[in-house]
Amino acid sequence: MTALAITNDEPMRAERAKDTSAFATDAARWEAVKRRDRAADGAFYYSVRTTGVYCRPSCGARLPRRENVAFHKDPAAAEKAGFRPCKRCRPTEAALAERQAAAVAQACRSIERADELPSLAALAKRAGMSRFHFHRVFKQVTGVTPKAYAAAHRANRVRDALGHSGSVTEAIYDAGFNSSGRFYAASSDLLGMQPRAFRAGGSGAAIRFAVGQCSLGAILVAATDKGVCAITLGDDPDALVRDLQDRFPKARLIGGDAAFERYVAKAVGLVEAPAQGFDLPLDLRGTAFQQRVWQALRKIPAGKTATYTEIAKRIGAPAAVRAVAAACAANAVAVAIPCHRVVRLDGNLAGYRWGVARKRALLAKEAAA
Repeated sequence: MTALAITNDEPMRAERAKDTSAFATDAARWEAVKRRDRAADGAFYYSVRTTGVYCRPSCGARLPRRENVAFHKDPAAAEKAGFRPCKRCRPTEAALAERQAAAVAQACRSIERADELPSLAALAKRAGMSRFHFHRVFKQVTGVTPKAYAAAHRANRVRDALGHSGSVTEAIYDAGFNSSGRFYAASSDLLGMQPRAFRAGGSGAAIRFAVGQCSLGAILVAATDKGVCAITLGDDPDALVRDLQDRFPKARLIGGDAAFERYVAKAVGLVEAPAQGFDLPLDLRGTAFQQRVWQALRKIPAGKTATYTEIAKRIGAPAAVRAVAAACAANAVAVAIPCHRVVRLDGNLAGYRWGVARKRALLAKEAAA
């Protein structure tokens, strides 16, 4: 869920600490002030001799003349030099982005606790914002609208409820759906199959699969009638098959026929010649936020990389760095959704579901191509 992005601001603090080196000189700091760079907030503060105030770099006040500006490492240093905090950007308080993230986090908790979705007006009032502003801020922080967040949360609840409720109907209402008809209309997209089949561990669902070999070891490809739902990599072909069985213990797993071999060939080809692309349909199962991340990943060209921070910005949720990393980890369709092209802010390779060595090898192949 998108709540992962806002329940803990430690990733934001860590990234801010890493970014400090980018503002090590007065010239770099001044450039950050001129562009009102929010990424510089917390890295330094600047004071204006003619007004007697000090600000954070992103302050929206009128740009001062360079000769009147001095830089300080923290508010204490600025106040020791005789300056007072700006009333516009409030440098002694949490940054605006952090205050907004905290308000959205509180709204997410309200949505998750409520039996029915609170109205937009009620959520906005609790956050101290107008309806329009709250809607915009919520989407900026989480990547989805309040309504989409609530729908994704209820989808997760119904997945859990289907495993232990007495009936499908009971699970639907336990999860907060006030209309079984509304749930059934969306059940295929939410679960990837009918709810009774999902509750039975995929009973009755037909999933074709086949295992092949590539330069990275064994590769398993599985598909429903909607499209490819899994591409997994490993050293042991049997382990890959067992993992598929564990995900759908009662599904009807069917060994791929000759026609299905083209799916495997396409996946292998994507490993060996990544520039060729992948034009087979995908059956992607995840929250609205995860879907947005996965779509953004598919737009990273072969031979290029992007950081988790960049992906968060591209989907309109700059504070959701941690949730982007979680969405990458949840990707079950290797290479077709190229989560291996996402790296840390310092350029180092982060974890990879199928091993960092494979991630390094994939990136090397793409760079060479």
